[in-house]
Amino acid sequence: MNRLELSLVVLAVFLLLAGLMWWGYRNRARRQAAVLPTFPTVPDGLIDRINRGEAEELLPPLTGVYASTVTDKSWQDRVAVGDIGFRADATVHLLPTGVLFDRLGASPLWIPADAVVDARTEAGIAGKVMGGDGVLVVRWKIEDHQFDTGFRADDKSEYQNWARAVRALPETPEVPHGE
Repeated sequence: MNRLELSLVVLAVFLLLAGLMWWGYRNRARRQAAVLPTFPTVPDGLIDRINRGEAEELLPPLTGVYASTVTDKSWQDRVAVGDIGFRADATVHLLPTGVLFDRLGASPLWIPADAVVDARTEAGIAGKVMGGDGVLVVRWKIEDHQFDTGFRADDKSEYQNWARAVRALPETPEVPHGE
């Protein structure tokens, strides 16, 4: 086998594996879409109010990397519905009404205050493993489903303040999610 033939075989194997990964992720998204609830949408005008400095924020925003959102089954069971499972640079905002992950190049993720279950630090989450307390994780629920959303902040010294403040969010009246 000459170099060209070997290169073509390696390329074919690579393309086959990439295609199988894409096919598996697409099928995971289809399966999850059939069983997962509709995710909450950002309240109208909230991002504009934050950008104008008109929204009440409980803590200064954190910048960093939104790692992913996973189901409570496993820290590696990434949600594949929409773009919620994709990593992105982000700024997280803590408001009395919830937590907003404003992601660059992806849709924002809104977690209403009444959906928050817990906040903690972890060594990692699907898409980002750091060791120690490298990732801030917010556990939240919709209907009977619980999710963990991971965020790797540029300033990790704020994790404990954020975890306490997120856990202390007041429950807000139930609002239909996805409306």
